[in-house]
Amino acid sequence: MLLTGGLKSLLPHVLRRIIRCNRLSISNTFGMAEGYKQANIVILHKSLADDFEKFCHANDGPLPLLYRSQPGDWKCPSLRSDSDIRTDCLQYRRYEHGACTGSLKSLKEYSEQLKDMVTFYLGCSFSTEKAIQKAGIPIRNVEQKCNASMYKTSVPCNSISMFHCNLVVTMRPIPESKLGAAVLATSGLKESHGAPIHIGDPGLLGIQDLSKPDYGDPVHLHPGDIPVFWASGVTGIEAIINSRALLAFTNSPDCTFITDLERGNVRSSGGIPQVHCISRDPLHFSIVSAEAAQKINTLETLIGIDPGERGIGHLRRPGELLGACLALSGAGSVLLTTGFPTHYDHQPPEENDGPPGALAVAAMLQALHKRVAMVTDRRAVELNGKIIEGAVQLGILEKPIPLLSYQRESASSALMFLCEDGDPRRPRFDHLVAIERAGMAADGNYYNARKVNIKHLVDPIDELFLAAQTIPGITTTGVGDGGNELGMGKVKDAVKKHIKNGDVIACDVEADFTVVAGVSNWGGYAIACGLHVLRCCDAHERYLRRALGCPRAPSQRPWLPALPSVPKEEKLLKTLVQLGVRSGKTASLEMEVDGLPFYSTHSLMIEKLL
Repeated sequence: MLLTGGLKSLLPHVLRRIIRCNRLSISNTFGMAEGYKQANIVILHKSLADDFEKFCHANDGPLPLLYRSQPGDWKCPSLRSDSDIRTDCLQYRRYEHGACTGSLKSLKEYSEQLKDMVTFYLGCSFSTEKAIQKAGIPIRNVEQKCNASMYKTSVPCNSISMFHCNLVVTMRPIPESKLGAAVLATSGLKESHGAPIHIGDPGLLGIQDLSKPDYGDPVHLHPGDIPVFWASGVTGIEAIINSRALLAFTNSPDCTFITDLERGNVRSSGGIPQVHCISRDPLHFSIVSAEAAQKINTLETLIGIDPGERGIGHLRRPGELLGACLALSGAGSVLLTTGFPTHYDHQPPEENDGPPGALAVAAMLQALHKRVAMVTDRRAVELNGKIIEGAVQLGILEKPIPLLSYQRESASSALMFLCEDGDPRRPRFDHLVAIERAGMAADGNYYNARKVNIKHLVDPIDELFLAAQTIPGITTTGVGDGGNELGMGKVKDAVKKHIKNGDVIACDVEADFTVVAGVSNWGGYAIACGLHVLRCCDAHERYLRRALGCPRAPSQRPWLPALPSVPKEEKLLKTLVQLGVRSGKTASLEMEVDGLPFYSTHSLMIEKLL
């Protein structure tokens, strides 16, 4: 099945003559005419051509359109000089009413029908494989002497009239250490499907068994390999099948049309891409440009100052904000929690650090059309309801978010809360975020910074974060500024060593991502800003939409008004003061948070982040 060196070195026009004369007994064109582009073809009746062209443009990741012929035009002068589409593919497939009714070596016997048919030439992934090889990355299907694996997914393409189908993908096993190189090598090849649309667990695409591809051959992963998925031109075949067109033709998978176009070296227009792991169970990676990643890392540096001189610099872990933002960007449903009743001798006992940051995140999630809810202490439901109502009136939130409470009634309470019918295969939420939420210490108690036990005021929402560690598909973020907040268990050793009273107050419950800020609200603001940066990143935005649909124009950013601003946060803080929610450090009912004045500290931080 592998090609000989002679076929690799032949020029396209020579190979075309050989294929036209049926002198080859090989089963695919991979490696032929090395250095030249190949194309998939779809041939259908002229009455369907306009809609199919729109379908290609609406799904240009799997179906990058190179050329559309006129009816009855068997040549393609822009792609090759001496072509005849009736004879120049190794093998064709015939479809009648959506069913494959045969494989053919030539379409000459259909010359009369072809006079009323249009040929579409679509970019092919063989250029992708050559780019991966050139980057020094092994191509496992070549090593195993078989065709690549292709799978139908559960991801719907954008439908146009009678053309509709789910995305088909090509899987290539890539060593984890080479993921970034594979993405970099392919991201600029827009006419060959570009960068991957998914990296990690195939189940997230609805693929149940990698050993049973829908097209091609099974390709075995080596230890350390990660399944990486690119959009596939076979998507066009699925669209033809579902359209039930009276008559259509395609090339057989891997028997593509060789053009005279040289591949060349194309650089990505979206900046140098990076690959980051956002979940280990299920395994899931995300893509972001280096420029966007650097912006988010800068946000992390800005919020990492230590105005209270508590030693939080020792708790910071670079890259945690980026990881949290990438995970949240890919989430569909998010549960927030906040609330630190440090003022146990006041009513209400909550401090005003936490709610503004949580609402900033909620506002951005709403604007990005994600489902968002908040869980709080049962005793604080009424207070948080008023805060949410005020945020809606101030224009911070588009609409109220559901407000929940959690109580432990049995050993399965957390699982029942997080999953439909307590089934860990059906989580209600993809991500949990705690911002300045009292966290459980190693002894099971909850402490404020002064080492006062406030357990009687705190419901065991930590159990949701502990349960999330056992539920595939739920990731977590904790935002804190002192080490006693929910999620800070990831840095508890540093808290015990460097934070006053840390040996007692350190939270013992970990989050997947731990965002440390000088004031926890700042962490919420930074997450909102980071989500904005990601949505403006071409590489990340394409990855989120699986290379389907059109990229959003820079002028079309409806989430922009959801970013935090000084006027909005000033009004929200005034609302909190009116509700009796006090400054954390001083218990003052003034325009301050954690003892720091709003106008000379917090407003400046918001402006810097923006």
